[in-house]
Amino acid sequence: MSVMLYFLLVSKNYLLFLFLFVLGISFGLLLGPRSYTKVEVKPPLVSSFLKTPLPVEDEKITLIAVGDILLARKVNYKMVVMDNFNWPFEKVADFLKSSDLTFANLESPLVENCKPTETGMVFCGDKRGTLGLVFAGIDACNLANNHSLNYGEDGLSQTKQILKNAGIASFGGADIFRKEIKGVRFSFLGFNEVGLGEAAYKKLLSQVASQVESERKLADVVIVSFHWGNEYTENISSRQKELAHLAIDSGGDLVIGHHPHWVQGQEEYKGKRIFYSLGNFVFDQMWSEKTKEGLAIRLTFDGDNLLKVEEFPVKIEDFGQPTLID
Repeated sequence: MSVMLYFLLVSKNYLLFLFLFVLGISFGLLLGPRSYTKVEVKPPLVSSFLKTPLPVEDEKITLIAVGDILLARKVNYKMVVMDNFNWPFEKVADFLKSSDLTFANLESPLVENCKPTETGMVFCGDKRGTLGLVFAGIDACNLANNHSLNYGEDGLSQTKQILKNAGIASFGGADIFRKEIKGVRFSFLGFNEVGLGEAAYKKLLSQVASQVESERKLADVVIVSFHWGNEYTENISSRQKELAHLAIDSGGDLVIGHHPHWVQGQEEYKGKRIFYSLGNFVFDQMWSEKTKEGLAIRLTFDGDNLLKVEEFPVKIEDFGQPTLID
C-alpha cells in the first residue's frame, strides 16, 4: 500500500490517488472489526426469583414417649449371645427416630462387667446396650425408678456416664434435662414414688412442687415423669392422683407414668394430659398378655401448645422385641 502511494505521489496523478484513497476507506468500513461499537449489557432478570418466598420449614415439634425399657435379665442375655444390641429395637427404630425427641424410662443400670443372666430381680445391663438406644433414636432416659440403685450409687453414676458417652441425656431426682427445640424450651423432670414410706412420700410431695415451680420459670413446656403406683393392675392409686395433680398445679404441662407394667388410664386435668402408665416397651415379661402390651405416644406441639396426641399400641415378642400394632 505504501509503495502504491509513493508511485501516485511521484507521478502527481492526484485524481487517481484521491479515488483509491476513498475506495480503501470504504472497504475498511465494510470488512474491518466492529469492536468500537458500544453494546449495553443488562443484568439477568433475577428479581422475580428473589421475591419468591422460600419453602417454610415445618415449625411443629414432635416428641415420642414410650414405657419401661429393660436392658437387663433375658433382654441383655439375648443381646449378648446374639452380639446384636440393636435387636430389641429393630421393628420400631424408624418410628422412634421420626420425632424431634424420643424419651423413655430406663429400668436397669448399665455397668461395666455386667454378668448376663436370664433370672433375678437385681438388674444390670451391658454398657453396649446404648448401641441399641442410639440405633432407636432414644434421646433421653428417666432414671428415677426403683431399680436405678440395684448396683448402688456407683452403678447409677456409671449408668449416667455410659449414657452421656453415647450422647443420651438422663434425668430424674435432682437431675433435670433441658432441651431447646425450634426455639421452644423443654424441661424433663423425673421422680420415683415406689417403695416410699409416709415420711419419704411427704418429702417427695415437697420436692415435686418445688422443682416444677422453679422449672416453670425457665421453660416453655415442663414434662414430668413418674415411677409410681402398683404393679400389674389398671387401678390408679391415690398417690398417683395426688402427685399428678400436684405436678400440674405447680406448673407442669404433661405427666407420664411408668412402673405398673400394664397400660393404665388417662386423665385431662385443668386442660393438661396425664398418662398414668404407658406399660412395658422393651421387657421380658412374657407370662401374661397385659405385660406384653404397651403404649407409645406421639405429641405434636405448635410452639408451647400441645396440638395433638397420637397413641400407638405396642406388642412385645420373643422376650423383649416390641412391634407397633393396629
